[in-house]
Amino acid sequence: MTYHNTEFPKIGETTEHAAPALRRSLSEIVAEYDEKAAAIPEAIAEFNRAETAINVAACIGGAYGGQIFSRSPSLYERDVRLSLLRSAWKHVYKGLQIERIASAKDRKQLDLKLTNPLPFTLPNIAEVFGDYLLDPRFHVLKGLAECFCDLDPAYKSHSKVKIGVEGLPKRIIIGSATGWNGWGQERLKDTLNALRVYRGQPRYEYREFADMMKEAERHGEADCCAGFIRAFKNGNAHLIFNEDGRLDINRALAEFYGEVLPDAPTEAEAKRPSTEVARDLQFYPTPRRVAQEVVSALHLSGGEQILEPSCGDGRIMDELAAWNENREDRRGRAPVTVTGIEYDAGRAEQARAKGHSVMTANFLQVAPDPRFDAVVMNPPFYGRHYKLHLDHAVKFLKPGGVLVCILPATAHYDHGTTIGRWTDLPVGSFASSGTNVPTGYCVYHKPKA
Repeated sequence: MTYHNTEFPKIGETTEHAAPALRRSLSEIVAEYDEKAAAIPEAIAEFNRAETAINVAACIGGAYGGQIFSRSPSLYERDVRLSLLRSAWKHVYKGLQIERIASAKDRKQLDLKLTNPLPFTLPNIAEVFGDYLLDPRFHVLKGLAECFCDLDPAYKSHSKVKIGVEGLPKRIIIGSATGWNGWGQERLKDTLNALRVYRGQPRYEYREFADMMKEAERHGEADCCAGFIRAFKNGNAHLIFNEDGRLDINRALAEFYGEVLPDAPTEAEAKRPSTEVARDLQFYPTPRRVAQEVVSALHLSGGEQILEPSCGDGRIMDELAAWNENREDRRGRAPVTVTGIEYDAGRAEQARAKGHSVMTANFLQVAPDPRFDAVVMNPPFYGRHYKLHLDHAVKFLKPGGVLVCILPATAHYDHGTTIGRWTDLPVGSFASSGTNVPTGYCVYHKPKA
């Protein structure tokens, strides 16, 4: 990753949401850091010599004449190194203007990372910040989507979030948004700032936002970038969108979610046998973080027989294999046995090449065999085709077995076709696989009797 020695872009003067650059190259900054880190021991030694010299200058014959320093000066090399390391990371964070790109949630995560940062090297800088600079537009839109998904479940359904759609809320209720301990103000502020960033405007300054909230509390309402805020004595605030606000929000979310998946098959598709493979079964490989989360949701104890329908090229199976490899760290637990089923011969062969056991077949045409302790799956998102897979998968579970199934959020929020406990995945979890459709997963425990 290379950044050129150019000036900081100013709002409104560059391509919208273009990645900013530092005044100096990252290589120069890393070189300065390395030089200063190497000089720390000598700087501490010089500090200690100066302390000794002051003490000598303030006494005669070694006789104690009183305390010179308000407290005994002490300096530890580890503290100096940590301060230098944090300073270097914060300098790059500010210089690259990541705060203009990263979502509110990502900024909090970055703050945590920079509290105890990685070594200051070019590869680590690329790992932490590179994605924000390579695709800043994605992160701006993701920030807006995150805020609105948190505000109202309607925004978690890709089928509803379209320009001009009926039923999209024109107001959002935010609890605890007023008063001295109004924790909801942070959510309100993040939402408004996400909209301003999308429009290419600066975020609200602290005083500007505080004055706006005081006006809303004093007079009952105040104008804002999305429309206006109406405050109530119970601490709630209504964020009421005007026409421009609704239009921009819908445009941004429609752009983020892209070509949404259809919610009903065509007439021709509806007439085909239910087990026939649909023509548009989009393949969205399970990203590693998602695979790790759903494998964790299985709560494996060791020795389980696991089935993965529609296993693709084996992304979830990779994580199960990793669980087996790490079983020495799991108090001697027995390895799990994993069987995959995949319709596409090419992807099935890719999974086998990694050492996985995969059957090439249409899962919906495989006769149920209730011998599995667990089923974990990422079925096709197309239309409501996933429901056929979900219903069929349950038939493979032993009594007491567990099923973990990744689904588009519309399955839960629109269709109510999920089973068990539902968990939302973070916004954009499948972005690396080619879709920003909101997703989540359900966890179902089959009754023992």
